[in-house]
Amino acid sequence: MTTKSETKSSIEVANAQQQVAVAEKKTSALSSPTTAQNDKFVQNGDDQKVRDLPQREATIPMGECNNAEYIEINEVVSSSRANNDRKLSLLPLVFLIFYEVSGGPFGVEDTVQAAGPLLALVGFLVFPIIWSVPEALITAELGTMFPENSGYVVWVSSALGPYWGFQQGWVKWLSGVIDNALYPVLFLDYLKSGVPALGGGLPRVIAVIGITVVLTYMNYRGLTIVGWVAVLLGILSILPFVVMGLISIPKLRPTRWLVMDVHSVDWNLYLNTLFWNLNYWDSISTLVGEVHNPKKTLPKALFYAVILVVLSYFFPLLVGTGAVPLERDLWTDGYFSDIAKILGGVWLRWWIQGAAALSNMGTFVAEMSSDSFQLLGMAERGMLPEFFAKRSRHGTPLVGILLSASGVLLLSWMSFQEIVAAENFLYCFGMILEFIAFVRLRIKFPNASRPFKIPGGTIGAILLCMPPTILVCVVLAFSTVKVMIISLAAIAIGLVMQPCLKHIEKKKWLKFSISPDLPDIHRDNGTLLH
Repeated sequence: MTTKSETKSSIEVANAQQQVAVAEKKTSALSSPTTAQNDKFVQNGDDQKVRDLPQREATIPMGECNNAEYIEINEVVSSSRANNDRKLSLLPLVFLIFYEVSGGPFGVEDTVQAAGPLLALVGFLVFPIIWSVPEALITAELGTMFPENSGYVVWVSSALGPYWGFQQGWVKWLSGVIDNALYPVLFLDYLKSGVPALGGGLPRVIAVIGITVVLTYMNYRGLTIVGWVAVLLGILSILPFVVMGLISIPKLRPTRWLVMDVHSVDWNLYLNTLFWNLNYWDSISTLVGEVHNPKKTLPKALFYAVILVVLSYFFPLLVGTGAVPLERDLWTDGYFSDIAKILGGVWLRWWIQGAAALSNMGTFVAEMSSDSFQLLGMAERGMLPEFFAKRSRHGTPLVGILLSASGVLLLSWMSFQEIVAAENFLYCFGMILEFIAFVRLRIKFPNASRPFKIPGGTIGAILLCMPPTILVCVVLAFSTVKVMIISLAAIAIGLVMQPCLKHIEKKKWLKFSISPDLPDIHRDNGTLLH
């Protein structure tokens, strides 16, 4: 039973909250006469509905009344913002981006098998300019414009409406889970040359489950731990390739880098491998709400990460193709460990295999963090049931982590090439929505606050999106019929799922709510007001 003192405390808290709301309203009226009218715009697709409110209130689900809830003094407040001591700083953020995108040269070997040394080397210099740099710039602008965990979901929602925002969240989460299923496969592919039993059968199944469980637990323990673990794993993953490069200097033959046979190029494998190794720059946007001072930290981290990723691919390929006679058929997953044995002996081979294991661990935890926090961000925006927004005592999204881990286990039976192709198709669909949203936000909200803004105006935004859009179309065109059918079926599930969830919300079978910790987004003469 509530005591009189507790009731009194509750009333005092309520009064204080009302006074703050009134003060905010007065301040808003002084700063902007238009805002003083306090018209609240609620977006439903492309329509805007105006509601006159007596005071500024927390965002509520459309069609619901806002019954104020007063919190007792001794009640713990659940917040979507992590405490300052859990916020990510610059260095951990750089390595989380590094692992979201790359994790090192493990998995680039197929480019040499598909196209030979010259095209492989040129690809990892040209593709970053066509794809990685534009995607990183867009992520920097929109990530600082919307510094919250829903990331690219809120970008698309603000530009195209909540229906397409949900579709963006669905295909991005699904492609992320498919991508994460790849890393236990890569991990075991590197170890099977030293431990043949891991090549298949029950030992491989047990190993996949064990790896997934251990790394999932690491995600559960907290994002700060994941960030600094990523720094450590990144250094340990890159170091053996530096040593291999120094050992290879006397054996380098520059003419080997120029080998190319256009008629024997497997363009499907070549493009899919390049695309897979150089995408996912936007994944970090679903962690922006956990970053310390994201408006300054995010652009810097993306800049340093682009340099780190390109060097981590190009340098090992330069060593591997220049120091060892070319046998294209051998260039497949795990071949860098064989090159290490040729150049330095068994000890270097084991070091590379250990680095591959650490790299895949780092990539796994970074990707799972992004996927799970994305679900949390969607729940905070009212797109998913409220239980997705529940955090563990470590501040991590427990439901999102468990769901992402389950998806990894279900998909880990697929081969490397199948996983890459299916993931790329879904990712391309999401990127098309992202490019459209980027340009539309420039047109729709030209005066919105953009702490980091790409120069060139709307025309510059369109020109920036053209090369990666063409690349997306090429990758989709080279997809196999099997991959296309599976991917389109997955997209169709999302198209149906969103109306089903809205029906569930309407029937009140599950609770949906928009977090009051998120900023209200208004429209005022083409300006987003947070």
